[in-house]
Amino acid sequence: QLQLVESGGRLVQSGESLRLACVGTGRTFGTSTIGWFREAPGKERETVAVINRSGFSTSYADSVKGRFTVSRDNAMNTVYLQMNNLRPEDTAVYTCAATTFWTSRASDYGYWGQGTQVTVSS
Repeated sequence: QLQLVESGGRLVQSGESLRLACVGTGRTFGTSTIGWFREAPGKERETVAVINRSGFSTSYADSVKGRFTVSRDNAMNTVYLQMNNLRPEDTAVYTCAATTFWTSRASDYGYWGQGTQVTVSS
C-alpha cells in the first residue's frame, strides 16, 4: 500500500511563495500519477495540478497556470507543488493523492494524504 504525507503549508502574505511537499511511503510511488487538490471555504474541491509517473507530463487548473509548478523526485519519493505569487483566493487545504493512470478526476484517486493548510492574507 501507499501512504502520503503533505507538508509546507503556512500563513503567507499576498505575492509570496510556498513549496508544498508530498512524500510517499511505498514501492508504487514511483509508478503513480500524483494529483494536488484543494478545498477552500464555501467552494467545491478543485484539481490544482497533476503529474505523471515520470514527471514529463503535467496539467494545471486555469486558475493557477503560470503561477504553480508541480515536479517530482522519485529517488526521494517526493512530489512538490511550487506556488508563486500567491493570492487570497488560493487559501485552502491542499492534499495530494495517488492513482495508477493519468486522470484529473478526484474520484479516480485511491490514496490520499492528510492535507496541509495554506492561508494567504491580503
